[in-house]
Amino acid sequence: MKSDLKFLKIFSTNSAAELGKNICRKAGVAPGKLTTKKFACGEKYVQIGESVRGCNCFVISTASANVDEDLMELFLTIDALKRSLAKYIHVVIPHFGYARQDRITDPREPISAKLVANLIETAGAKHIITLDLHSDQTQAFFEKPVDNLTAQKLFLDYFLRKKLVPAKAGIKNAVIVSPDSGGAKKADKFAKLLGADLAILHKTRPAHNRAEIQKIVGDVDGKVAIIFDDMVDTGGSVAAAADVLRANGATKVFLAATHAVLSGDALAKLAKAKFAEIIFTDSIAQNFGGMSNVKILSIADLLAKTIRGVHESRSVSKFWETHK
Repeated sequence: MKSDLKFLKIFSTNSAAELGKNICRKAGVAPGKLTTKKFACGEKYVQIGESVRGCNCFVISTASANVDEDLMELFLTIDALKRSLAKYIHVVIPHFGYARQDRITDPREPISAKLVANLIETAGAKHIITLDLHSDQTQAFFEKPVDNLTAQKLFLDYFLRKKLVPAKAGIKNAVIVSPDSGGAKKADKFAKLLGADLAILHKTRPAHNRAEIQKIVGDVDGKVAIIFDDMVDTGGSVAAAADVLRANGATKVFLAATHAVLSGDALAKLAKAKFAEIIFTDSIAQNFGGMSNVKILSIADLLAKTIRGVHESRSVSKFWETHK
C-alpha cells in the first residue's frame, strides 16, 4: 500500500525529544509542531502547532527520571490531538512507566501499571506501541490494541558482530545470565538464538530497590557471561551479579539491557562493577559521563519502520521478531 505521508504526523514530548527527531528522520517525515511549557504554579501546558484534522498521529513519549511529569505531558498531548480531530492517535512509549507495579504483593497496594494504562486510553489513545515491557501480561491492562516490540534483534545482531563470535557457532563458550527467574524465559530465547548456554540467578528482595543474590543455577565457570535484562534501575543487582559471576569463574561479564533507568548512584555502581561492556538502547536519554565501555543501540529505525508500517496498514512483526 502506497503511503500518503501528508496524513502521517509524529509528535515528541520532552521526554523523547532526541529520539523523536531520529525517528522522524528515519521515517522521512518532518517532526510535528508541539509546544510544551510549565506555568509558574507547576501546571503543564501543551499546544499542537499545526492542523491534524483527519491525520494518523503518533506521540513519542518515554518514562524518564521525571516520570509523573512525562505522563502528564503525554495525557495533555493526547487530549489536544483528540480535540483537534486527529483521525487516529497512537502512543509510542518505549519505556512504560510504572510497569513494575503490575500486581499486588502486599495488602492495600494499587496496581499502578493498570491505572496508567487506563489513563492513557481515557486521554484518547487508540493504539499503543511499547518496547520490552517488564512483563508481557501488562498488555492485558489495555483495552486498545498493543504492539509490544522487543529490542532483542538489536542485541542479537550486536553480539553476532563481535569478534568473539565464530560464524554459525554463537559466542564461543558464552552463557546468557538472567538476573532473576522472572526474566528466564526471555533470556533462554536469547541464549538459543546466540547458541549460548543459560544461567539464572536466584535472588531475594528484602526491600524496594534492594536485591540479594542467593545462588546461581547453571555453569558459568570459564565462560563469557552476558547478563540480559529489560532494564537497569539502581544498578545494585547487576553490579552484585557481576561480582558473583566472576567469583564463580566467569572470564568476562557483559551487561545488555533495553532500558537504562539508572536511578541514584547507578552509574557509579556500573563503573565499579567493571563490565567488559554495557549495552543499552536509547529508549531513555541518559548522560553516561564518558564511560568508555558503554554502547548505545538506537531503536529509532525500529520504531520508524513500525510507525510507517502501521500507517500503511502493513504487518510490523518482521521488523523486530527473531527466529532460531
